[in-house]
Amino acid sequence: MQNLPALATSSLLLDVSRFEHAQRVSKMLSSSTMVPAHFRENVGNCVIALNYADRVGIDPFMAMQKMYIIHGKPAIETQLQIALFNKSGRFDSLKYKVSGEGDEKSCIAYATIKESGEVIEGPPVSIAMSKAEGWYGKSGSKWKTLPDLMLRYRAAAFFIRLYAPETTLGLQTTEEVYESADIIDITPEQEVMREIEKESASIEIDIPASPVEQAPEPTPEPEQQQEQQPEVSGPGF
Repeated sequence: MQNLPALATSSLLLDVSRFEHAQRVSKMLSSSTMVPAHFRENVGNCVIALNYADRVGIDPFMAMQKMYIIHGKPAIETQLQIALFNKSGRFDSLKYKVSGEGDEKSCIAYATIKESGEVIEGPPVSIAMSKAEGWYGKSGSKWKTLPDLMLRYRAAAFFIRLYAPETTLGLQTTEEVYESADIIDITPEQEVMREIEKESASIEIDIPASPVEQAPEPTPEPEQQQEQQPEVSGPGF
């Protein structure tokens, strides 16, 4: 452990005492109904989320609320990505330039470096690009209903990945992972539920068979009861 870089030893996954504590905390969190479904009853996922929260300096519960597993890859919401960038201290808050109309409508994210005052810009993102890349037509995509928001989200993701990937430890956003995947065309929420159902199906539960209840014998009709009674003779029987 002494030969590992300082950055590596700061991880709670590589510190025995912190790792043991993280497991206890994760066990509690995994039993809570207030965490997303992909963390419930999954201590391993919770430990990884706690380590990520520790490395980027945010509250673990907030990190878990903004993390997803899409096609087997961890991803974070764009809101969290932008928040981590803005709190890094190297830049002023991220800003946006929007221009054009229709398919030519585009957005550029930019920020000012505090130390030098230099303004730097990220790559432009346009509606035409979203269609060419296949993002626009994805099932469950928000490009059709919330194009202005999606332009800013994708422009922000491009900028941060270029100039400040350390603020998110390189994790992509949920939109990036989902829209770039060339596999089953489902939404991130559906992917999460599919993984949970897959895990549940693999668990065999031994339920003892219940005894078969015997149906009660039908009650004889009054006429039948009368027929079954013995005949009674008169005097001298």
